[in-house]
Amino acid sequence: MEEKPAAGVSPGRMNVVRHLRNFGINPAALAFAMTTLGSCMINNIFSFYYVKLFINKYNVSEGAFHKSQVVYMVWNAVNDPLFGYLQDNSRVPCCSQRRLSILYGAPLYSLTFLLAWFPWRTYAPGDWLSGLHLTITLCAFDSLLTFVLLAQCALFAEISSQHQSRLRLVKYSQVASLTGSSSILFCGVVSKNMEDFAAFQAYTVLIAILSCACMLYTGFHSESRFDNKGSESEAQKSVDQTSHQSEPSFSNLKSLILQILTNRDFLTFVVMNFCQVFMLAFFNNFTIILTEHLIPPDVLPSLAKSIMYGAGFICPQLLVLSCQSLLHGLGYYRIILLTFYVEAVMAAIMLALGPQHYYMLAFFLTANMVIIQAAFSLFGLPLADIIDTDLQKYKRSSPLSSMVFGTNALFTKPAQSLAPMIVIYILNQFGYQRLKDAGGDSNQSDLESLHNVMFYLVCLVPMCIAALQAVAWRPFSIRNSHTVETKYIDN
Repeated sequence: MEEKPAAGVSPGRMNVVRHLRNFGINPAALAFAMTTLGSCMINNIFSFYYVKLFINKYNVSEGAFHKSQVVYMVWNAVNDPLFGYLQDNSRVPCCSQRRLSILYGAPLYSLTFLLAWFPWRTYAPGDWLSGLHLTITLCAFDSLLTFVLLAQCALFAEISSQHQSRLRLVKYSQVASLTGSSSILFCGVVSKNMEDFAAFQAYTVLIAILSCACMLYTGFHSESRFDNKGSESEAQKSVDQTSHQSEPSFSNLKSLILQILTNRDFLTFVVMNFCQVFMLAFFNNFTIILTEHLIPPDVLPSLAKSIMYGAGFICPQLLVLSCQSLLHGLGYYRIILLTFYVEAVMAAIMLALGPQHYYMLAFFLTANMVIIQAAFSLFGLPLADIIDTDLQKYKRSSPLSSMVFGTNALFTKPAQSLAPMIVIYILNQFGYQRLKDAGGDSNQSDLESLHNVMFYLVCLVPMCIAALQAVAWRPFSIRNSHTVETKYIDN
């Protein structure tokens, strides 16, 4: 069943809709997925390269790196529920309407992506300005990422309540993510994995422009079923005392967050998702560093490593697209649980094999990136079901979409900072800061000790965390939404 366009859609937009339908393309899903395409282009490059850039090229000190990550961790956690509350409760159109949030936020989002790649001066080792550069870059980029992607996450829950429609959004998003993730592959080839820094900078400018254009398409063409919620809420205000569309206030924010936190399924999801975000940050930030140290260049040359890194970002989407029938038949709950078992078993096997099996290690690193990202791509489905449950339980006139996603991020986003902080601290205890550029002049016993620690991190971190996730995820009770056609009537 196709969703009807929202009231007030312009004739020009209707013409676009008709042309797309003639080619068998769902307009709502395409508009939604264009933000996925644009954000994947820049997010993957940012998360994959920024740690290596600031540690190895800008020579930021360990102390400044940790201070930046602490500031980022606090801001990263706090801004999500704040922006979520603003988007769900504001009567300013650029905040309350999802597509307008994306339309106005996209250009700034792409601009903040460029902050990292252009040094403010030639940095000396331990330069205080490189630490300030890192702090501002992380906070600015995350602010606009949060503002734009919270609106997109809300669209996921609000475009339709039907499970099949949401699976279609997942499918289109995976195709968009597959296309966007190729930016990592081409970046590695063009810049020789950042060795040619001028080419790297030029490439990031091009990607920023393309990503902005993609997200602007969403801003012009996407629609939510609740885009007219402002006028409706005024009519219902006298009778809907529990609705979140009352005047914004701190007490109202506190009340809504408490209502969300009393949902046991939400708490179960948050614990599991925190671990997943930690794992994503671990592999995204450190795969390039771990590969360079654990796999000799004569075994895996630079081009092969670029292909490996690209596969780690491209193959998750192929995996999700190939599992569409499983999603229909088994549902996301069982598939997500299965990925945890697979990760733990793979890590145990790699630990037993040892670090000398270089090709197996390369496969293991790539497979972990693929499985973890593929599972993470499905997390919008349980959150959308949690939003539906909250909508029905509290009889709201419109869902707390941004607030649920934002409150989830309040507890899970700190993992993005904890992962690099913990790993850099452990590596520096074994001389990484001193040995990272030493090459053949380094003490071989010290280098071997560092490599052993890296290998144990590669194996033990996913094995232990996947086991914890399996235990945390089992109590989740919304397991059969894939068998229910419609949970509430689309307006």
